[in-house]
Amino acid sequence: MTTLSPITPQEAAGRLRDGSLTLIDIREADEYAREHIPGAISMPLSALEKGHINVAAASGAQGDIVFHCKSGMRTSANCARLSAHVSGPAFMLEGGLDAWKRAGLAVKQKAGAPIELMRQVQIVIGVFILSGIALTLAVHPYFIAIPMLMGAGLVFAGVSGWCGMAKLIALAPWNRAAAQ
Repeated sequence: MTTLSPITPQEAAGRLRDGSLTLIDIREADEYAREHIPGAISMPLSALEKGHINVAAASGAQGDIVFHCKSGMRTSANCARLSAHVSGPAFMLEGGLDAWKRAGLAVKQKAGAPIELMRQVQIVIGVFILSGIALTLAVHPYFIAIPMLMGAGLVFAGVSGWCGMAKLIALAPWNRAAAQ
């Protein structure tokens, strides 16, 4: 099994320009559509987990492979899983896309893209919880069921890895247009 060595954004940018590495963006498709490093290939972690994919073969990678996410945390937390999908040298981009941008390197952004799906979920659940508490205090105690259901949904999503609210919000017209 290959381990993922860290690589700085500056070093990765230089090697990307000379064609000696391939950047693999492990963020979800909506995150990639919103902004990504030019030349990076989208290969979400969720897709990699569904089956054993040889990243080099699936991406047409040339040279070494560099995995990255938004901040580096997701890549770092999944080093073992990611390294199982490569046979040669592999790296993780230190600080992820955030460090790439801080270094002043180019990022392709989609104008008018909606905010990230998980942030939308947080907003919707927060509104439901606050509304449920307000309705409980002002109208009837049974409205306490709203924040309780939202809390139960969050616990279920955390335990199972499946978030029904995220699936529902992903079907919203503004999110479907962004994914295309």
